[in-house]
Amino acid sequence: MTLNPYATFLEIGEDTQAIIAETPRTLASLLLALGKEKSETPLEPGKWSPREVVAHLADCELMFGARLRQALADPGSTILPFDQDVYAQRYATYDLVTAQATFNAIRAWNLALLTTVSAEDRSKEVTHPERGTMTFWTIVETMAGHDRNHLLRLQSFAEQAAS
Repeated sequence: MTLNPYATFLEIGEDTQAIIAETPRTLASLLLALGKEKSETPLEPGKWSPREVVAHLADCELMFGARLRQALADPGSTILPFDQDVYAQRYATYDLVTAQATFNAIRAWNLALLTTVSAEDRSKEVTHPERGTMTFWTIVETMAGHDRNHLLRLQSFAEQAAS
């Protein structure tokens, strides 16, 4: 397994901080285009609906934020992995508005953290039990690739729904 399983969604040298800063606006635009009814329709058979994708993004943002802070506070430590499918078992409880607001709030909090990070901070390392040792900035790059992965899927779904 690679350190960033979403690296293929990024171009070399791309501004990952700009990507994650833009995600809330892009997400809002896609959800508006989809409308309430389509937000409950699975992207594909057996896949999450847009509402569930947003709940997943909120859960991941919580975990990414914890990992970023752990890298800064306790370099060399082991970060906690999580099973997204176990988290997803509870997504029926979350409405779209709350999931989106949660994602937006935590993303804003994490973006504020990034304004305080030095070059030295970016290179602080933590270990992911399944992926290996990574830097603080690898976590940020993973966030950007993860965002892009889900946004591309939502965009494709929105385009299909519009045609």
